[in-house]
Amino acid sequence: MGKRQADMKLTAETSDLLFYRAQAEAGDIIIGQELWMELDRLAEDIKTERYLYNTDAARLRMDFMENCIRLTKSPFYSKPMVLMQWEKAFTEALYSFKMPDGTDRFQRALLLIARKNGKSEFCGGLSNAEFITGPEGADLVASSNDDAQASIVYDAIDTMRLLYDPKSQDTHRNQRLIQNQVTNSKVFKLSDRTQNKEGRNIDFAILDESHEMKDNTIAKSIEQSQSIKENPKFIEITTEGFVEDGYLDKGLRYARSVINGEKEDDPAAERFLPWLYTQDSEREVWEGNRENRLWMKSNPSLGIVKRYDYLEQQVALARESKSDRIFVLSKDFNIKQNAAEAWLNLEDYNYDCEWNPEEFRGCLALGAVDLAETTDLCAAKILIMRKDDPNKYVLSHYFIPENKLTEAPDTAAGAKYKDWAEAGYLTICEGNDIDLAVVADWFYSLYTDYGIKLWRCGYDQKFSKDWLKRMEYYGWSKTSGDDSELILIQQNALTLHNAIKLAEADFKHQLIRYGNNPVDKWCFGNAGLQADKKGMTLIIKQETEKRIDGAVCLAILHETYRRNRTDYTSIIGGK
Repeated sequence: MGKRQADMKLTAETSDLLFYRAQAEAGDIIIGQELWMELDRLAEDIKTERYLYNTDAARLRMDFMENCIRLTKSPFYSKPMVLMQWEKAFTEALYSFKMPDGTDRFQRALLLIARKNGKSEFCGGLSNAEFITGPEGADLVASSNDDAQASIVYDAIDTMRLLYDPKSQDTHRNQRLIQNQVTNSKVFKLSDRTQNKEGRNIDFAILDESHEMKDNTIAKSIEQSQSIKENPKFIEITTEGFVEDGYLDKGLRYARSVINGEKEDDPAAERFLPWLYTQDSEREVWEGNRENRLWMKSNPSLGIVKRYDYLEQQVALARESKSDRIFVLSKDFNIKQNAAEAWLNLEDYNYDCEWNPEEFRGCLALGAVDLAETTDLCAAKILIMRKDDPNKYVLSHYFIPENKLTEAPDTAAGAKYKDWAEAGYLTICEGNDIDLAVVADWFYSLYTDYGIKLWRCGYDQKFSKDWLKRMEYYGWSKTSGDDSELILIQQNALTLHNAIKLAEADFKHQLIRYGNNPVDKWCFGNAGLQADKKGMTLIIKQETEKRIDGAVCLAILHETYRRNRTDYTSIIGGK
């Protein structure tokens, strides 16, 4: 079809892109403001004299996908790929706009879409369509931050290939690549682990989950490799992520400036297609449901691929748990989360929880320490439970070096070290560092003062040498087996994630009786929560000068409890 299709009065009946926009106008689908603005921009561009609009290339690829491609994931395995309207609209926009010289307008695209909306299957299908119907001798790339993530799209491409060419008569895979034996086009992977990223000659690239990238190393390698191509395609598909000011953050700032019309004089902006599925506010997450369909703004496949009941469960979890909330808002709704989201709200821990250690004479306790030597605050805690009582009775004590009172008193951050020391919540150690033997002395004093015996104690390896020596002097042993009384607990997200969630749940039910310790309160209010790419969370500082040692120590204490829950419950006479 060589004639300009706009001259043929392209309508919603003849254009998948315009039909998608018409569906949104009619309320048949729900989209966010950012995609609305982009669809309006594209609809206007169809009418301009600047571009030709020809859907032949898009329809060729969509026809191949719907007639040749079969899906690779349960519960849709081996079923024909039936493109959703958003997939048709995106494909048409990507391939149909032509520059005056006949080349494709869009060379790059950014598809921001929430997880579990079928983006890997869609990109696998589109890659296969390009592999079979695209130009001969083309190089196609499945790329990501690491090899495992790049393999998701690459393996989807290969599985689809085997479903339409089961005997590998026309296509073939070896250890390095997948090859079209008729056209000599190739598909291969590219990631941070790939050697010699430069020097490639890439026609078509899918960059998956770019939210994990701190810089543009991979993207720049792909971009430079396409410099001699007439119609290169570089498609980024991703959800929101947790890397602060990383590659995706910069890409989204640029995409939004393009959508807002701020890059009119930028020749690269003209060749860039931003396609963002985003909520217009966080409030829509909490108010969304099946009836008002607000969640569709970031989940265009909701009710078709992604299940409503799944998303309802995720939102319910996010209401109850801050760590789940961070992950769900980012991954299921594309709402960027701060580097350090506050772990607890004031109402979570601001309740009356006084108790008297005298009531627990002769009891066994679990313990934890967050050790420090110089300017940091050092925290020590015990946890006691009793039969038929769900409460966790926590007693804390803190330690600082004497010079901290003059050199780094943290008063601007709310610290009241002198007052807390006078009230008995904190010990000031002489000199410039904390004598960690004194921390061990505190645990022993609980036995001499109240008859409370430490049974198990969790600690992090950092600064632990002197503390361990003193603890062993008092008779607490460190062994390699399950019977070790001193338990090494690493301060990382993988180790502490579940303990942090447990502590948060305990706070919400007011089960942590921490004696209204003011240093605890200060640390709880300072604590932030940061999630990694797997949704595992770790307590971190929201601001540099604010101490969080009491919150970290509580997480270590809860992990100590988790590891010894069965035996400890049995000892105190519980079930």
